[in-house]
Amino acid sequence: MKKGQEYTGTVERVKFPNKGIVRVADDDGEHLCTVKNTISGQKVRFRVTKKKNHNIEGHLLEVIERSSLEIISPCKHFGVCGGCSYQNLPYEEQLALKERQVHELLEPVIESGACDFHEVVDIKSLFEPILPSPIQFEYRNKMEFSFGDASFGGELELGLHKIGSFYDIVTVKDCRIVDGDYRLILKETLAYFRGKETPYYHKRTHEGYLRYLLVRKAARTGGILIDLVTTSQTPQDTICTEVSLLDDWKEMLLGLKLSGHIEGILHTLNDGVADTVADGGTEVIYGQDFFTEEVLGLSFKITPFSFFQTNTLSAEVLYSKIREYAVLAGAEHEHGDGQGSIGTVYDLYSGTGTIGQIMSTISSKVIGVEIVEEAVKAANENAALNGLHNCRFLAGDVLKMIDELEDRPDLIILDPPRDGINPKALSKIARIGVSNIIYVSCKPTSLARDLTFLMANGYMPEKICPIDQFPGTVHVETVALLSKLSEARHFVNVKVEMDELDVTCAESKATYREIEKWVQEHYGLYVSNFNIAQVKQKYGIIERENYNKPKSPDSRQPGCPEEKIKAIEDAMRRFRMI
Repeated sequence: MKKGQEYTGTVERVKFPNKGIVRVADDDGEHLCTVKNTISGQKVRFRVTKKKNHNIEGHLLEVIERSSLEIISPCKHFGVCGGCSYQNLPYEEQLALKERQVHELLEPVIESGACDFHEVVDIKSLFEPILPSPIQFEYRNKMEFSFGDASFGGELELGLHKIGSFYDIVTVKDCRIVDGDYRLILKETLAYFRGKETPYYHKRTHEGYLRYLLVRKAARTGGILIDLVTTSQTPQDTICTEVSLLDDWKEMLLGLKLSGHIEGILHTLNDGVADTVADGGTEVIYGQDFFTEEVLGLSFKITPFSFFQTNTLSAEVLYSKIREYAVLAGAEHEHGDGQGSIGTVYDLYSGTGTIGQIMSTISSKVIGVEIVEEAVKAANENAALNGLHNCRFLAGDVLKMIDELEDRPDLIILDPPRDGINPKALSKIARIGVSNIIYVSCKPTSLARDLTFLMANGYMPEKICPIDQFPGTVHVETVALLSKLSEARHFVNVKVEMDELDVTCAESKATYREIEKWVQEHYGLYVSNFNIAQVKQKYGIIERENYNKPKSPDSRQPGCPEEKIKAIEDAMRRFRMI
């Protein structure tokens, strides 16, 4: 296969997050190519954009034949807007796909970790069925719409980015993952600023005024916040002053017939060059800068930039599962109150403290740690709002704060950002030696990496449950209950003498061919079986005689070059052999 050439093939499977694996045959044999934004069973035409060793990636050009799984998406923007990937799949198929992807990512990690400790575990029994979102459409409680154009020099648009485009914007006036209030606010705001001929911010020149429209709505209480994010540049090309421009926009919004009610209309400045919504100063031009939402009987004050789960109804499913796992972990600890209290809970990466406050109802004490000061302030305010006096949220980096916390926890809950946990912080968390950890992950690849470390430090999974928070998209939440090895309830210790084994645990992790292939893909080096055997022997891993035994006692064996030693060692680490 050649870079820049076009090929056709059928998608065999889809890896997380949306990487379709296409098998293609040519004169050089069969190849597996990764083509994003595809689903199993589609016959696709694509162009090869990257080819390095056995890693081949392609850009989707056309779906030649639809998959038998496909349905017609209910959203007219699907396939153009980059917001959703799976709306052409029945919801049951979406759930099955996400569940399968979580299994594919985590099962090898668990199997490898169990091998390290010579543990026998029924991996399939650890996984619970994926929990669906209570609603499939109109579930989002926050949207960040971008101003721009659909093509260079085109008229003003307001919506989401086109698939694969950094610049082009699709006006998603019929978006199905938000409700009618969002669609009406978007439609009328776009019409208003088009009529005023207001320029948008150009990413290339860093000139212009309009940047984003942030809309949040409470699912339970119906409160709405609307925030216009602009630069500080005076909109000179518009036909009115900035004051009158914003005032008339405010009055237009207040005149809309919405199912919810507007709690606040805001104006935020953002002069940063990054394509992200940032708060450079916010002015309230109507009402207030927050609304109150209700989750599982508790109230939470939500501001424009505070973190809150995007799907409120599914968040209740998530939090209920966390609470269930906390009870399963062994509610009655010596530090508890003897009435089912868990004792002291660490809520690390606590955000606005939602999980911690929900846990406070079954805990003696909750200590939350979050690096974003605004989120910590909101967490403490919300705890006071709910009359929760056993919660305390602290501002700081978990890596540093973990050394300063005096109370020993009975349970640790981890809800890190998408990219997972800093390895140094994870090491400190593991060294605490708490009996149970609940890991809440919004990216299963990050969970797989962190789970590898935690298992190596004696924490074994007891329960794992995928939860769909974002129907129609590639994202999936996962909750895992981990127990310290000596207290894990789903493992059976097996005592085996090493000399009774035909192959050590380390040897069984990867074949010589697998190590050789990994080194070729990641280092571009060819290593022989003899090279691999030398490195394995260096680490005391038992070898087969035909790989490391010289033909005569006087034979001299060539040394393995340093660059190959390093590459093989990295491969062995990858396969958890060292």
